[in-house]
Amino acid sequence: MRLAELLGALSHALDITEGQPRGHCVRCCWIGIHIGRQTGLSDTELGDLYYTLLLKDLGCSSNAARICELYLTDDLAFKRDYKTINDSLPAALRFVLSHTGLKHGFAERVRAIVNIFQNGGDIVDEMIETRCQRGADIASQMHFPDPVVKGIYSLDEHWDGSGRPDRLQGSKIPVFSQIALMAQVLDVFQINSGKEAALSELQNRSGSWFDPDLVAAAKTVTASPDFWTTLHSDNLETIVYGLEPAQNVRFADDALLDDIAHGFASVIDSKSPFTAGHSERVMLYTDMIAEEIGYSDYDRQLLRRAALLHDIGKLGVSNSILDKPGKLDEDEWDSVRLHPVYSHEILCRIDAFSDLASIGRGHHEKLDGRGYPDGLTASRLPMETRIVTMADIFDALTAERPYRGPMPLAKALGILESDTGSSLDPACLSALKRATQKVDQYKVA
Repeated sequence: MRLAELLGALSHALDITEGQPRGHCVRCCWIGIHIGRQTGLSDTELGDLYYTLLLKDLGCSSNAARICELYLTDDLAFKRDYKTINDSLPAALRFVLSHTGLKHGFAERVRAIVNIFQNGGDIVDEMIETRCQRGADIASQMHFPDPVVKGIYSLDEHWDGSGRPDRLQGSKIPVFSQIALMAQVLDVFQINSGKEAALSELQNRSGSWFDPDLVAAAKTVTASPDFWTTLHSDNLETIVYGLEPAQNVRFADDALLDDIAHGFASVIDSKSPFTAGHSERVMLYTDMIAEEIGYSDYDRQLLRRAALLHDIGKLGVSNSILDKPGKLDEDEWDSVRLHPVYSHEILCRIDAFSDLASIGRGHHEKLDGRGYPDGLTASRLPMETRIVTMADIFDALTAERPYRGPMPLAKALGILESDTGSSLDPACLSALKRATQKVDQYKVA
């Protein structure tokens, strides 16, 4: 499939991680490409700008846990609302007071607010640097060219040198970064307050956040009514997928599909310190089980992708829930139960991954119908879903979690054994046992 369609679909996962309405990155792509054309970028440069815009938020999950820890709040709502405040100190102060520790005790809330006011600069530096570096690393891992990697890394730099992570100033900021940040601000404000407020915000930040010449280019392209009509069109995705300069159209072969699956697995696992490496380990256990059962190399490759992306819907769950050390209440459990639905929604958008969507939705189902989100029973759970389910639970048991340390192998297998037949598939457990025995033999050797 075309790389543009693949990344456009996956960008919806980045949107929900940032608390943005679905299609934010796609809308930014429409906005940014028009600004780039107006400024005279070449077709090759527009091709690189295109991918920078779709992938600008690759590092977005890496600071979610830190936001919850420092601000004692829901990271998704925090990120959504933070982008809507104007560029003034009173607005920032009001935001901190209205978003910090509202569900916590008075003393704990005051301590958090005082810490933020005393160390705010260092805190923002840390979180933006983490986000930018992580996004650039993942883009590089996906083998995107250096201009795209640098464009993602410098997304939060400002024209006057007040941005982050490197306090770059003026023309030292990559033009892709400047355009991507401008497109982001324009989309966020037009969604929340209308196009006039969005254009006013660009003008207010001209010379501080943005190059005045780029602001002028944005005003020119947004003066056309057709620009806004298309931006709000139900057909925008299809239109955006046709924006690439013809010579830069790229198709995703199997190797690139694998690279992108691994890259988005890194986005997923960066969301919580307790899920670091989870998707990669589930992929490994899935492959071990599938090999023991006798799957072909081709089918194992598809299963590895499914395992890498099975939890992509967790990007839509707040870290205040994912990292909670205590028992979840019913509302929190309802949020957790939605993540397979989000996984299905995202993977269904991608033709190359459409066969994997049912695994993303079904990996918490049980043979006896006691799973979620649909309460499916054995007759509706194919072996591929059962394999990923077994791998997922095995990793959950043997990895560290907010509420306990890692579990020894023998104890984990014992727990799986007790659920086999009623909830879990016996053939999958037998395959897992054989695979782990081989690993133990290898370690001894």
